[in-house]
Amino acid sequence: MNESTSAAQAVRLVVGREISTRLRSKAFKITTIASLVVVVGYAVVFKVVGGGSADSVGFTPQAQPLAAPLVSVAQAVGAEVKPSTVDQDTGERRLRDGKLDALVTGTPDRFQVVVKQDLSSDLRDAFSVLARQVALDNEVSRLGGDPAAVSSAVNAATVDVRSLEPARQHQGARIALAIIVGILVYIAILLYGQMVAQGVVEEKASRIVEILLTTIRPWQLMLGKVVGIGLIGLLQLVLTAVAGVVAGVALDAFDFPTSVATGVAIWAVVWFLLGYLAYALLFAALGALVSRQEDVGGVTAPATMAIVLPYVLAISILPSDPDNGFMEVLSLIPFFSPMIMPMRIALDVAPTWQVVITVVLTGLLVAGLVWFAGRVYRNAVLRMGSRVRLTEALSSR
Repeated sequence: MNESTSAAQAVRLVVGREISTRLRSKAFKITTIASLVVVVGYAVVFKVVGGGSADSVGFTPQAQPLAAPLVSVAQAVGAEVKPSTVDQDTGERRLRDGKLDALVTGTPDRFQVVVKQDLSSDLRDAFSVLARQVALDNEVSRLGGDPAAVSSAVNAATVDVRSLEPARQHQGARIALAIIVGILVYIAILLYGQMVAQGVVEEKASRIVEILLTTIRPWQLMLGKVVGIGLIGLLQLVLTAVAGVVAGVALDAFDFPTSVATGVAIWAVVWFLLGYLAYALLFAALGALVSRQEDVGGVTAPATMAIVLPYVLAISILPSDPDNGFMEVLSLIPFFSPMIMPMRIALDVAPTWQVVITVVLTGLLVAGLVWFAGRVYRNAVLRMGSRVRLTEALSSR
């Protein structure tokens, strides 16, 4: 390469070098196979296990006599119910907080089921049977067992369900999808971001960087490394996402349309790209500050924590409380958005305006980090020996 080599050509050469090196590595092959096994295995487990824990049902004092019959009916249809007695105001508050799955109000002869959004299929079946049983008992005692009247009353009996909020479709499957997406995006950003830092330090420690920088500029080398490793990560994530969608559809593991799974997979790729670019630039800058692989963990610890913390919060809170206000606010912060927003999109709780705003803000963050990382990398990558202070790297000319 000579001085006439364009910047684009220089970056492409570095990108090609990174791709060819990483594709042949055992690490890439092992992590790709592991990712495919995990996502396909998750679909299989979800298909086989399927079930859930006992449904918590509250009864107002007047409706309390229905508790025992509902437990019995639920067992008959393969469900499990945990009954409790509450007043109506307390019951509705617990519904909104997710502590109750249903609240039974009214009287044993004429009851109503109140839910936050919708009933699970097992619980709906149990209440349907209970409603028919109540109707049957009423008609038998009132009409003396007239077969026609009893049959008519039983067939006409339905469950009166009043929702406090609009129901979200396929919520159980969306939770599973959100967990998968959250794990994949988190692992991909963390793994390939750290790979950038390790690659920078490896070239610095072996003095290869000194040779490379005699023919290309520092920013070209840094950008080529970030883009090359990112393309490898993108390839791995796309393969995993496609395998997950295909496995879910083939096994009929999830009850949502294929278009939903495809849309979530596309957004997962988008957020990986945005998150990777932001953190890879940061890792490249931080990696340039040290000359030994042993020091990489310490210098990149703040960036690693910025990835780990929002992921742990999201995976712990969102599956059980998708509308959590704290997580909504946290998802709007650009450094945290890549780990949280894909899960909120999968759960169908992220309004379009929030998605657009976070994409724009994260894009602006990436633009700012291009300047920051370029300056730090240029001023620190050729300095050997002890760790370079970040303030020194920023202020050096």
